This record gives sequence, C-alpha cells and structure tokens, in this order.
Amino acid sequence: MSVPSSDSPARVASSSRVKDVIGLVARLILGGVLLYAGLSKVGNLEQSVLAVRAYQLLPWDLAAWVGYGLPVFEIILGLLILVGLFTRWTALMGALVMVAFIFGISWAWAKGLSIDCGCFGDGGTVDPGQTQYPQDIVRDLFFVLAGAWLVVRPRSLFAADKWLFGWDDPLTTDGFNDLDEDDDLAATAAHDHDDTKDPVR
Repeated sequence: MSVPSSDSPARVASSSRVKDVIGLVARLILGGVLLYAGLSKVGNLEQSVLAVRAYQLLPWDLAAWVGYGLPVFEIILGLLILVGLFTRWTALMGALVMVAFIFGISWAWAKGLSIDCGCFGDGGTVDPGQTQYPQDIVRDLFFVLAGAWLVVRPRSLFAADKWLFGWDDPLTTDGFNDLDEDDDLAATAAHDHDDTKDPVR
C-alpha cells in the first residue's frame, strides 16, 4: 500500500517551471548589469582607472591594471551569464564582483571619501552631497541575491548549458543528464500517483 504524495506531478512541474523563470530573470538582471557596466567603461579606460584609484584601496599600479581589465572582464562575464553558459560558476563570479563593489563602497564611506562609485563609467571625486553610498550598497546587494539564486539553482529557461551539454551545469560532479532534482520529484510524485490507482501490489 503506497501513501499518496501530497504533491501532484502537475504541481511539482509547475513549481519547477516557476523556478526556471526566476532563474532566467536572475540571469537577465545580473548578466545585464555586468554587461552594461563593462560597456559603459570600456570606451574610456583612463576614466575607469581614475575611478578605481579614487577608492584609495589598491596600490597605484595595481589600480591601473584593475581599471583597464575590469570592463573587459565585466563584458565577458555578463555575456556568459546572459546566455546561461557555466551558469553556476559565472554567477558565483558575478556575485563575488558585486561583493567586492560593496566592500569598496563601504571602505570609501568609512574613510570619509566623497567619490562616485564608478560602476557605470563615471567615478572620481564628487561633492559630499552627491555621494550615494547607501543606495549603491542596497543596489549591489540585490545583484548579489540574483547571483546567489543561480549558484544554488543554476537551472533556468533558455540556458546554453542545457542546449550545448544536455544538462544544466556541465561543471558539476554528479553527472546528471536530463533530470535535475525537480524532475526527480516530479517523477516520484507521478509514480506515487500511479500507485494510488492500484493500491494492492
């Protein structure tokens, strides 16, 4: 005698679909903002260097390397997240970039610096009344949450991982193919549902 599952196959499938949509939205948000941030800076790399140096956090020469390299890195990372390629790991890197931004903004705030965050092509010293440290931190925390969702559940709609590799995250070690844990739940629920039709085995 099997105990009927509390979740019907349709309900489990619907829940999985909703999570896939959330994953797509998270990819569009995190990947989109990284791509936009990189494109807004790559046309004026000298300004990007000045923005990094304004934080007074890195040595002078290292800040130059970061200023030159960060826009290109953001563009590549943003594109990978947008297309859903190696989603778990690119989202992790994207979230860590946002954490680094939050740390830098918090550092500047604590040091009493009056600078623009330089996230989208500006940067450098501004009047004290023009700083927006709390808003910048809250904004970047939102992007961290989008990345965290994708790290925990990299599966999403229209992801290159699925199309190219036949599974949702080709860098995982469990080697799953077409089924992830949500599909397993759906299959289990369907099996339990069938058992209720023939309770005696």
